[in-house]
Amino acid sequence: MSRLFGTDGVRGLANGLLTAELAMQLAQAAAVVLGHQRTTNGARPRAVVARDPRASGEFISAAVSAGLSSSGIDVYDAGVLPTPAAAYLVADLKADFGVMISASHNPAPDNGIKFFAKGGQKLPDEVEDAIEEQMGKDAFRPTGSDVGRIQTFSDAEDRYIVHLLGTLPHRLDGLKIVLDCAHGAASGCSPQLFNDAGAEIVVIGAEPDGLNINDGVGSTHLGALQRAVVEHGADLGIAHDGDADRCLAIDHEGNEVDGDQIMAILAVALKESGKLKDNVLVATVMSNLGLKIALRNAGISIRETAVGDRYVLEEMRDGGFNLGGEQSGHVIFADHATTGDGLLTGLQLAAQVALTGRSLKELATVMTKLPQVLINVRGVDRTRVRSTEALAVAVAAAEAELGDTGRVLLRPSGTEPVVRVMVEAGDEATAESIAERLAQVVRTELALDLVTD
Repeated sequence: MSRLFGTDGVRGLANGLLTAELAMQLAQAAAVVLGHQRTTNGARPRAVVARDPRASGEFISAAVSAGLSSSGIDVYDAGVLPTPAAAYLVADLKADFGVMISASHNPAPDNGIKFFAKGGQKLPDEVEDAIEEQMGKDAFRPTGSDVGRIQTFSDAEDRYIVHLLGTLPHRLDGLKIVLDCAHGAASGCSPQLFNDAGAEIVVIGAEPDGLNINDGVGSTHLGALQRAVVEHGADLGIAHDGDADRCLAIDHEGNEVDGDQIMAILAVALKESGKLKDNVLVATVMSNLGLKIALRNAGISIRETAVGDRYVLEEMRDGGFNLGGEQSGHVIFADHATTGDGLLTGLQLAAQVALTGRSLKELATVMTKLPQVLINVRGVDRTRVRSTEALAVAVAAAEAELGDTGRVLLRPSGTEPVVRVMVEAGDEATAESIAERLAQVVRTELALDLVTD
């Protein structure tokens, strides 16, 4: 039987894989594993539950709350909120754990359930495994006064916004910012946050109807934001994804500023202010080689991890580092958050524009991106990537050809049935040529055997 939990909770087609029954079972199992003990004063354990605005989040949230409360957990229903807000509120409320219902940047028919432990921390694999194992056992069913109660967490959004404003190194007065909320969880609080921080704001993608989340807007579809920034003569644009744990940006000319560039800007700023712990940034192997070169020139070292913000978080916790993230825009400020936070990232980035008086385009020149080509090869056996000698030989030849001017990364995806071939080189043509050559080796060597009747 395959593992139910993926790299970021349980995710799938709502009412397909992710049914109300499964949601309730997950909640009942989590109640035992994460909330099994009463507090020292004998009170029931407490959990924060939040969701993004997908239509399916309504019935999944109801099922989760029912599963928790029927298992003796008091539920604080925070309604529609960003994922990082849910994590923050678990810590702020001193709750025993939290549940976020979201499929992040996925389309509206999908949904997901992820859990946060006490303090708003992501769960390690062994705890997720314990929840999955508990699902096969009888649920805990208290009666009478021992059943949990469900109440609305009425000031959840305000608490989160006040927290973010408290991290601001410089107000945003005088800046004009376009916000793209992806018709998602940030649609309410992101405009309020940036307005309270002093910016003049233009808002797009902030009319969620339960079905339009991530549809042509947000961090995975930057075209609308690029056009709006130029049209309104804004200083910059900020793009969130559906659950607002990501941030990508657009400069005043409509150019994309990706997660690597954002991390470079913020790492240098923190180092210059003496706040970058050990002068280290944690990033994944997918980050552009230009990031490593820029940081080295700034006296900052980089710690590389596997792809996935959970691995970035693990490295940050193990080393005590306070800044890390991914090229996709997951940026983690450990001094202020326990997970990637798109609102916090956008706020800090805009603050650097206001503080320095330099445009975002100018700030982004701290890093020169090497041309990067990514090919997703489908219809192949991704389980044999690391055991196929012909692939190892092809990769070694490509690396020898590139030398110090580029790099190769070939890996099976952890979230999709594809093998990813990524090549960076000094020019686009070389990167494309080598990437296509390696992709063809993958197609040939890892072709699936088709069985016919």
